[in-house]
Amino acid sequence: MTSVKDVSKLVIQKSANPVSNLKLQKLLYYVQGWSLALHDRLAFYEEIQAWVHGPVVPAAFYEYKQYRWNPIDVPAEAVQNISGAESDHITDVLAVYGKFSATQLERISHDEAPWKDARAGLEPNAISRVVITPEAMKAFFSQLHG
Repeated sequence: MTSVKDVSKLVIQKSANPVSNLKLQKLLYYVQGWSLALHDRLAFYEEIQAWVHGPVVPAAFYEYKQYRWNPIDVPAEAVQNISGAESDHITDVLAVYGKFSATQLERISHDEAPWKDARAGLEPNAISRVVITPEAMKAFFSQLHG
C-alpha cells in the first residue's frame, strides 16, 4: 500500500487543472473511495476525516497547508512507490473528478453518505475529527458502481 504523500504528488502532477489543498483533499477521497469499490483495497493507509469543508486526509492537508487556497506546486520528479495500476486508477479518477473546482467537489462530497453520516448530529461549522471509515466509503462507492 502506498502513502498519501506519494498519491498526493501523483494527483497533483497528473491533474490537467491546478490543484489547491481543498481540491486535493476531495480528489484523495475519491481516489480512496473508488479504489475500495473497484479494487477492494486502500489506495493509501492514512485516515480520512469529516471536516467542515468535506473529507480531509490530515496528513496530506498539513503537508500542503502553506499553499492555503493557491495551486500546489510539486516537482515533476517520478513518484517511485506507485504501481502502474495505481497510477492508472488515479488517472481514471482525475478524468471524472479533476474537471470540477474545489468548491464544486466540496458540494458534491457534502451530498454523499460517507461524509454526511460521519458528521451526523454535528452543527454545520462544528470542528470534527470523525473518521470516514473505509467500510462506509466502500459501501457508498460500490453502490454507485452498481
